[in-house]
Amino acid sequence: MVLIALGVLVLAGLVALGRGSLIRGGKARAASLAFAAAALAAAAYDAARGGWLGGSILATAALWLATSSRPPRAPPPERMGRAEAASMLGVAPDAPAAEIEAAYRRLIRRVHPDAGGAAGLAAQLNTARDRLLGGR
Repeated sequence: MVLIALGVLVLAGLVALGRGSLIRGGKARAASLAFAAAALAAAAYDAARGGWLGGSILATAALWLATSSRPPRAPPPERMGRAEAASMLGVAPDAPAAEIEAAYRRLIRRVHPDAGGAAGLAAQLNTARDRLLGGR
């Protein structure tokens, strides 16, 4: 019974985190994953002691916490014209392919999600490059 109360407290804490009242951004995801790991450990302990109902509830809560901590996907990029694509990359609309690729590489290094950038901006750069190179 104590473990079920612990699970309820974990869920209440994550609801508060989800509303952004305690922690924001990547720290909230890390806290959510830590709560999920704690709930999973408590579920395993409870199930090993014969408490299948409490273990099942905590395991379900752990799975929910782990899946809800994923960052949202970037929306699909909107249609982009040649002038807007060239402006985004900082090149002329009739720039040669080598210049477009060089500008793209320079910018993507800064905004790629693996380098701490935003997934949406990286997607826009990809769209701009594809629009300029594919529209020839």
